[in-house]
Amino acid sequence: MNETPDISVIIPAHNEAGNVTALAREIAEALEGRSYEMIFVDDKSTDGTLAELVAAKAEFPALRVLSHRRNAGQSRSLRTGIQAARGRIIGTMDGDGQNPPADLPALIDALTRPDAPENLKVVGGRRAKRQDSAWKKFASRVANHVRKALLRDDADDTGCGLKALYRDAYLRLPYFDHQHRFLYALMKREGYICEFRDVGHRPRGAGKSKYTNFGRLFASLSDMLGIMWLNSRARNSGGSDEL
Repeated sequence: MNETPDISVIIPAHNEAGNVTALAREIAEALEGRSYEMIFVDDKSTDGTLAELVAAKAEFPALRVLSHRRNAGQSRSLRTGIQAARGRIIGTMDGDGQNPPADLPALIDALTRPDAPENLKVVGGRRAKRQDSAWKKFASRVANHVRKALLRDDADDTGCGLKALYRDAYLRLPYFDHQHRFLYALMKREGYICEFRDVGHRPRGAGKSKYTNFGRLFASLSDMLGIMWLNSRARNSGGSDEL
């Protein structure tokens, strides 16, 4: 494994036994020929996720496994992985396998293209043909409408875990629980540009979702008030020059 990979793929995982080895295999296939590492962050799973990941290290030299001592949630898992990452470019995806890793190279290529805008810092996936229930898709549409109206983040799909971004830009963002749901609003607050590309979406392979529609909605409402306050206190210098 290259000691200084170009790309670090971060995958939070909580009770995803039966999904993580197959996901690691797909990531390895998608990034074959590139300089990368993949970091799975086990968020104190109570099933066989951690043991499955440790066993998979024998098959995948690029695999690193980090294990939380206490359950801390998806945002903290992402942050743990990104802080430990060695790559300048970060790819993220959910541990449930619903984000096809084959779509990640296109996001990375869009982020790093020669004619990219100077302040482009994240290219996010936009789920096409979502493989979710009609009720879950309806609830997401309502939540997206409310979020866009309040935060003006212009984000097409904040629920898609598949993203490519620059590590240094992420580490400049304020951290709080549920931060990952507002990544685009926080990036925009810093003056960064966000773009979106269509990606695939597929049914969960094993296990079950960790979220309910109402649980996500109530958590998001209080968080959105916090983001609105942060936005009201933002002062952007437009950059700096050393003379």
